[in-house]
Amino acid sequence: MSTTTQLQQPELELCYFSNSNNTSRMQISDFSSSCAISTMELNHSSNRHSVSDEETQTPPRSPTPTSIAPSAPGAFSTTAIPDGGYGWAVVIAGFTVTFCFNGLINCWGVLQTALLNSTLSHVPTATLAFIGSLNICCGAAFGIFATKLGQRFGSRITAMSGITTMGLGLIAAGSCTSNVAGLFGTIGVVAGVGMNMAYTITNQLPVQYFSGKLGLANGLIKLGGGVGGTVMAIALEALVQHVGIAWTFRVQGLLTIGMELPAAWFMKDRIAPVRKAPFVDLSMFKSVPFTAMFAAGAIGTFALFVAPYYLPLFAQTLGLSSSTGAGLVAAFNACNAVGRFAGGPLCDKIGPINTFVITMVLNAVSMLAIWPVSSTLGPLLVFAVLNGVANGAFFTVFPTVVASIFGPGRAAVAMSMSITGWTLGYLLGAPVAGYILQAMGGQEKAGAGNIDVYRPAIFYAGGVALVSSCFALWARLNLAKKVAKRV
Repeated sequence: MSTTTQLQQPELELCYFSNSNNTSRMQISDFSSSCAISTMELNHSSNRHSVSDEETQTPPRSPTPTSIAPSAPGAFSTTAIPDGGYGWAVVIAGFTVTFCFNGLINCWGVLQTALLNSTLSHVPTATLAFIGSLNICCGAAFGIFATKLGQRFGSRITAMSGITTMGLGLIAAGSCTSNVAGLFGTIGVVAGVGMNMAYTITNQLPVQYFSGKLGLANGLIKLGGGVGGTVMAIALEALVQHVGIAWTFRVQGLLTIGMELPAAWFMKDRIAPVRKAPFVDLSMFKSVPFTAMFAAGAIGTFALFVAPYYLPLFAQTLGLSSSTGAGLVAAFNACNAVGRFAGGPLCDKIGPINTFVITMVLNAVSMLAIWPVSSTLGPLLVFAVLNGVANGAFFTVFPTVVASIFGPGRAAVAMSMSITGWTLGYLLGAPVAGYILQAMGGQEKAGAGNIDVYRPAIFYAGGVALVSSCFALWARLNLAKKVAKRV
């Protein structure tokens, strides 16, 4: 039996359907009648060209899924991926969007220290760490719903709505600087949910435009977050010194709306949103590599924000000024930017899962071997550099890993499920470190230059990073046991 190729409209659409023999078929439609094509077999009695069943099995030019078949026929489809074109406008827009919201995520340690030194000096450090953690936790927990909004309303509207929500949350936080509950609501919930709506789109949209250059595209988008964190660490400290913590929040909110809304306008879907795509696809967990990477991401997030949240406090314990602490966070974020960018091309070169294993091992080693002995500025700066690179690479590499496992058609659902799996790590990771620090006596017991009280919290963070790297290695070995193989 043969599949018929007809001449109509000029865009190639590749749709996968499963039949009783589990054979993938490619239906080619919508070509203009004026378009000339090469034929495999000429039927002299008509204007149709027939293609054999064997030939219809040639895959499209996109990342080949390494996992299980789609759970519903026709639920996922994608046109031929251009690997560029308008996608570069999407990359620039994504760079701008991540610039602003990473200025909040990666710089919460600066804002937290400012609150502790002014309006909330009576509040435990771990409580304020919970505000920052709740922000990214709400973002992660909202991942699946944000994906559904993108499928229902499109990427542009979803991103613009999220940016507006985040900006308003930051502006409202300016009136709650003496109210812990108010900060939990404005920064933790409102800004967190809005941030994730935009973050989800920056993770999902590149796979519509890029295939061979997907790692580079993700790297450039995530680079914006590293650059934003670097700039904002210095800018927020300067704002706190000149206008106070309340107006610092307000200015950050206005900047978010002013910069990100115009950028989000360019975040346009290349293909129509698949409104009937599943909300959650539990069949994905039949793929051992995905299950292992899901666990690696969920566990690894417990360690990601311990360093940027506690570097300013650690610096104060060493007798360094708050400006020096902010400078360390800026250095961390600058190297975070390097990791975000370098992680993309490295994925394209040695494979995304190989890159992720290296990322988490570097994260663990920097926290277990360098931070605990950083009793002076020099070693502490080395730690900030190495951990910043590893931390930044995580956010570039993970979306590329998911796309390599399932392909572009299913990457959106898989990524939203993965981000939702980060919820506990985002919520509890940094606060658990804070409670461990508090149980050891906190800053009061630390004294000038005494970093012993920090070591249990540091070992906790390094330990979970090490466990995460083990799960990533499991996924790697499940796909290929040969060390030199690109995976």
